[in-house]
Amino acid sequence: MNNLIKQKLAVLPDLPGCYLMKNRQGVVIYVGKAKILKNRVRSYFRGSHDPKTERLVSEINDFDYIITSSDLEAFLLELNLIKLHDPKYNIMLKGDKTYPYLKITNEKYPRLLMVRKAKKDRAKYFGPYPNAFAAANTKKLLDRIYPLRKCDVLPNRVCLYYHMGQCLAPCVKEVPKETFDTIVQEISDFLNGGHEAVKNQLEQKMYQASEKLDFERAKELRDQIVSIETIMGKQKITTTNFTNRDVFGYAVDKGWMCVQVFFIRQGKLIEREVSLFPSYGEPVDEFQTFIARFYEEASNIKPSEIVVPLEADKEMLEQVLELKVHTPHRGYKREMLDLATKNAQMKIQEKFSILQRQEERTIGACEELGEAMNIQTPLRIEAFDNSHIYGSDTVSAMVVFEDGVPRKNDYRKFKIQTAAAHDDYGAMREVLRRRYGRVVKEGLPLPDLLVTDGGKGQMEVAREVLEDELGLDIPIAGLAKDNKHKTSQLLYGNPPEVIPLKRTSEGFYLLQRIQDEVHRFAINYHRQLREKNALISQLDGISGIGPKRKQQLLQHFGTMKKIKEASFEQLLEAGLPEKLANATIAYFKKK
Repeated sequence: MNNLIKQKLAVLPDLPGCYLMKNRQGVVIYVGKAKILKNRVRSYFRGSHDPKTERLVSEINDFDYIITSSDLEAFLLELNLIKLHDPKYNIMLKGDKTYPYLKITNEKYPRLLMVRKAKKDRAKYFGPYPNAFAAANTKKLLDRIYPLRKCDVLPNRVCLYYHMGQCLAPCVKEVPKETFDTIVQEISDFLNGGHEAVKNQLEQKMYQASEKLDFERAKELRDQIVSIETIMGKQKITTTNFTNRDVFGYAVDKGWMCVQVFFIRQGKLIEREVSLFPSYGEPVDEFQTFIARFYEEASNIKPSEIVVPLEADKEMLEQVLELKVHTPHRGYKREMLDLATKNAQMKIQEKFSILQRQEERTIGACEELGEAMNIQTPLRIEAFDNSHIYGSDTVSAMVVFEDGVPRKNDYRKFKIQTAAAHDDYGAMREVLRRRYGRVVKEGLPLPDLLVTDGGKGQMEVAREVLEDELGLDIPIAGLAKDNKHKTSQLLYGNPPEVIPLKRTSEGFYLLQRIQDEVHRFAINYHRQLREKNALISQLDGISGIGPKRKQQLLQHFGTMKKIKEASFEQLLEAGLPEKLANATIAYFKKK
């Protein structure tokens, strides 16, 4: 704990509010709320914690806080701050949660569609369906049973769906409005839980068809019945109460939280969702934040009511979510809550051994490297490598590993512009100047460790650029290879020394992954550049075709083979003048 944090802890108020934890770069890494700021924030820097919280605390270099007038106001502010800063240690929810609906359009000739948003267009909407695959299968089933039109725009002749018996062909035949009304009502009944009645009707039709010896029709009806049993039979009937509700249960163990959500629609448990994530604050606060963000990310699945454990703040959740919240003591809702909680406990036990192994290979490996090199845990590592063939088309690549896993959005490619051919040190110097000059200029996050794919010479070049030219204090390591081109040694220090690291350790495996990845990325970029240059160079012998014409031809035809085989008319279509088109054809004939 540094002096700045000690001074701030001494003056924290006895009031509700939000706190923002920051790392060395001033980036917000965690946002939390507290009924009493002084007690909650101080608890992070006192006593012992689980490994996950210890890792968070080790990264905290500063913190800010915002006082609020109530716990509810702090809760709402926390949600906004998480959305604004997207802190790395806060709950990460899945991306797009706009679950689908089934929609019967309000048209003269209605259609059955699967859509992501419910609009006020007088159409009938059913859902939402958390399982999009099940929703798509249900639509396919209904399309086979009920002959609503399938086309967006009415054609002027019947289509294949009419011949398959899946459309009444209103495009060419007059179909009474009452027929469509009946079909729409039957689909509505089906989706509102009346699929048993539909199945019984199909069974009667199947028996009638078999009595008339129309076995083909009977088989078709039998297949539809089987489809209904397969798709709808997976939905466990849980109650005769058709209120749409979600049931939230949670469990906490060893710094992890698991939240289990049961989606109950039309009296059926249609789907469940499991979320497993690190927990750094009070469990009930983290749980309530999860629920609020869950519906913020998925507003279209909000039910009529939700069920939560007794310790949750019912009144606050009702105000934030604007729906009914139950905290049952007994009865059916309590049974469903206990079932969700039990599922969460089982899931966290099941996953914990896997997560622990992943933790050892990722963040645990970073910690092992930090201890071996006697530096702060390198959670962000940037590695560089050059690639060329006999000095031609020299390129360099940078890969980023954060928390022990690749962060591919941060990868960068560099085409060497000033360094001479065969000058690996010059190429490294140019790339580091370009990369970290921009980092300093734009205030981008600095790495905790820079890795060069080379030995002492590469490390010295990096040190000259970072320390002498840019004034940056970033630990620099080098990776030496053996005669089989495999990662052999980790070099660190000034002068560089070999860091003893067991080849079977997770830290060593992490270095191997980093070196293999940066090498792969550099080689792929070099290959792409070489192929592109080789492709373009084949057009160099044609007088009158410069860089713009080359680009024009490649964009139009896509490959060199197609350019060679192009006819006079095709070359004119690509934008070449007649004289140049003739010259191109003559050139390739001569070749």
